Amino acid sequence: MVWHPFTITEEPPIPIVRGKGVYLYGEDGRRYIDAISSWWVNLHGHAHPYIIEKIHAQAKELEHVIFAGFTHAPAAGLASRLLSYLPGGMSKVFYSDNGSTAVEVALKMALQYWYNQGAPKSRIISFKHGYHGDTFGAMSAAGKNAFNRPFWSHLFEVVSIEPPLAGLEDVSEQCLIQHLQRGDVACFLFEPLILAAGGMIMYPPHGLDRLLQRCKEYRVLTIADEVMTGFGRTGTLFACDQLVEKPDIICLSKGITGGFLPLGATACTEEVYKAFTKTGNPGTGNSGTGNSFLHGHSYTANPLACVASLASLDLLLEEECTHQRQTIQALHQAFCHTWRDHPRLARLSSLGTCLALEFKVDNGSYFHPIRNRLYKFFLERGILLRPLGNVLYVLPPYCIQEAELSYIYDKIGESL
Repeated sequence: MVWHPFTITEEPPIPIVRGKGVYLYGEDGRRYIDAISSWWVNLHGHAHPYIIEKIHAQAKELEHVIFAGFTHAPAAGLASRLLSYLPGGMSKVFYSDNGSTAVEVALKMALQYWYNQGAPKSRIISFKHGYHGDTFGAMSAAGKNAFNRPFWSHLFEVVSIEPPLAGLEDVSEQCLIQHLQRGDVACFLFEPLILAAGGMIMYPPHGLDRLLQRCKEYRVLTIADEVMTGFGRTGTLFACDQLVEKPDIICLSKGITGGFLPLGATACTEEVYKAFTKTGNPGTGNSGTGNSFLHGHSYTANPLACVASLASLDLLLEEECTHQRQTIQALHQAFCHTWRDHPRLARLSSLGTCLALEFKVDNGSYFHPIRNRLYKFFLERGILLRPLGNVLYVLPPYCIQEAELSYIYDKIGESL
C-alpha cells in the first residue's frame, strides 16, 4: 500500500506510534533509541514540548500563505536569525522544501549568476563519494554512481574530484586547478568536513580551505551543502565555521526545524543576489523577466515550519545544548581511543556528534550485505542504527544521555 524510501529488503516496516526524547515507541510496546536522529533531522529529541508549543500557537494564527508577493513574520524572523549566524557574510535566504531542493536552488543560482552577466559558465565540480539529494539536479551534481545508475543518460555531466582527505590534499588541489584553468566552471559544490551518505568520510578543514582559495582565484562560485553538517553536528554551529575561506552559497535543511516539519533554505552573499536585480539581461534580451530568479515551491516558507525552526534555534543556542554536544563529542572521542586498533575495523573516526566505524570486508560499499545483519542486530537490542553498507555510524539527538550512549557503545562492541 505504501512505497517506502530506500527500501532494499522485503522485511515489513516497523509501526511507530509515538516518540519522546531519544526514544521511538513501536506499536508492539518496544522502544528504540533513535541513534541516527531519524535520518539526521532530529536535534533535540522527539515531541519536544517547546517546539510543539510554538507550532500550536502559529497554527491558530496562520498555517500557510503563498510566498510570491506576500510575506510573514516567521519567515522574515527566521531569515534574519539565520543570516546572523551563518558564516561568510550571507545576505539573502531563499526558502524551499528539503535538502535536495536547497541544492537545486543553489545550482540554479550559480548557473544563472553567470548567465545574467552575459558570460555563461556551465561546468560544475563536486567531490567523488558525495551525495546531494535525489532530484535530478542534485543527483547530477553528485556524479554518476550506484544510487542513480538507472538515470545516467538523463543526468548532466559534472567533474568529480577526490576529496582532500588527510595526506591527499595536494592530489585534490591539483585536480581542481586542472579543471579551473579551462575557464568554464560555474561552481564548486561540496559537503564540508563530512561526506555523509558516501560513508561518513571525514576530512580536515585546511585541505578544503585550499580548494576554496583556488576557486576564488579563478572567480568560481562555491556552494557548501550543509544539509547534514549544519546546526551543530560537527562541533561548531556550521561546519564552515571551521574554515578560513567562506562559501558564496550555503544549503540548509535536515535539522533546521528540529525534526518537526520539512523546510529547506539556500543562503547567498549580496554579490550573488545583485546579479538577479540588475536591469537588462544580456542572456535573454527583452524577455520581460529581466534577471529574475524564476523558481518557487507551493510550500515555500511555510509559517509552521519557520516557527519550528525558530524554536529549534532557541534550544540549540542554550548553554545546556552546547554542553550536551560537547559531552557527546568527548564520549565519541573516548570510544575511538578505546577501539581504534580493533582488527575488524578499517576505519574509526569522529567529528562533533558524529561517530563512524568502517568494518573490514571484501569490496565494501553501500550495498554490502553486512548492512542488513548489523541493522537487524541493533534493532533486536532496541537501537535504531542504519548502516551505510559496511559503515556504521552514530548521530544521535543532542538530548541523549551518557548512559544511553554507553549502551550503544557496548552493543557496538558486541557487534565487533
